[in-house]
Amino acid sequence: MKKVEAVIKPFKLEEVKDALSDIGIEGMTVTEVKGFGRQKGHTEIYRGSEYTVDFLPKIKIELIVTDAQSDAAVGAILKSAKTGKIGDGKIFVSTIEETIRIRTEEKGEKAI
Repeated sequence: MKKVEAVIKPFKLEEVKDALSDIGIEGMTVTEVKGFGRQKGHTEIYRGSEYTVDFLPKIKIELIVTDAQSDAAVGAILKSAKTGKIGDGKIFVSTIEETIRIRTEEKGEKAI
């Protein structure tokens, strides 16, 4: 099993959700986060004063998939979240040792 974490631009969430749904992935956790990378934030002017916005709003998507679904999930996220501009985000894939559904105590891929 794999854990796929993606940090994307907020306005791309619906497109990513639809793309994952199209390949059969229904469950995910979505969190509103703030951060920066190479983008380094930006400056804004508010009531005549300039200030720096260091942390930009992003969306973090987390999903657990089977090994077989991993490449398709990453591909769907890449295709649907990409704008070609700086700040598109990142995808992280890591191995999951165990998954347990609390309600039924199912383990492994059955619990996904």
